Amino acid sequence: MIMDDLQEMRSPRTLEVWKLGTVNYLKSLKLEDKLVSDRKANRIPDTLLSLQHPPTYTLGKRRTDHNLLIPEAELKGLGAELHYTQRGGDITFHGPHQAILYPIISLRSIGIGARNYVETLERSMIELASVYSVKARAGHKGETGVWVGDRKIGAIGVPISSGITSHGLAFNIDPDLKYFEHIVPCGIADKEVTSLRRETDTMLLHSEEMMMLCGRKILHSFWTTRRRSIKTNSPSGLTRFNPVLIECILLTLCNSLFD
Repeated sequence: MIMDDLQEMRSPRTLEVWKLGTVNYLKSLKLEDKLVSDRKANRIPDTLLSLQHPPTYTLGKRRTDHNLLIPEAELKGLGAELHYTQRGGDITFHGPHQAILYPIISLRSIGIGARNYVETLERSMIELASVYSVKARAGHKGETGVWVGDRKIGAIGVPISSGITSHGLAFNIDPDLKYFEHIVPCGIADKEVTSLRRETDTMLLHSEEMMMLCGRKILHSFWTTRRRSIKTNSPSGLTRFNPVLIECILLTLCNSLFD
């Protein structure tokens, strides 16, 4: 195992970005489980899933059901599902117009620890919000995720197994915030949930473009200081980018917001 890790660190690295559209939560969970297993065995490179879910509530491994404020039987009437997961964090909501990114990456091979990884996810959302002149921050003590003032705009839940990450972040672009009224989001009472749409008057990019912009923030944080190649799965085929080009694309997207 040690020799495999050393060999992987010395070899050229690739990150594959999968743009999946809207995916049922359980289907994405099964896909993640398979990719984590494949990543542990070095059968695949680091992989970033970019997707959205239909209305879905998820609970972390602490099983804080009391933070669901309505009977589970009423969720069907809302058009929502409830699922239990092995991620960290408390109850949260996933739905349309929310950028969801699930990195399946080897922290050992890129040489960072769990805390630094979570901080990188936070930083990517903070920087994305700043594109729209929204001043976001990491959570204070007792808070998780990313906040605008006392309003939460981004959630993070990350299980790590044998150094391989799964799940990731959810950034509120323009979801229906009424769904959050039925939970204590992330187990933090007396706090509001907000979205990029609510916090800015600037015209937003299409949801998929927003997800990829958020993804590129993560790629910029992880990969620009290392020699890596990056692939993006899309209907038009598999395109290979180098880190410098990724940075150029990111800057171009940011500048285009104000054209």
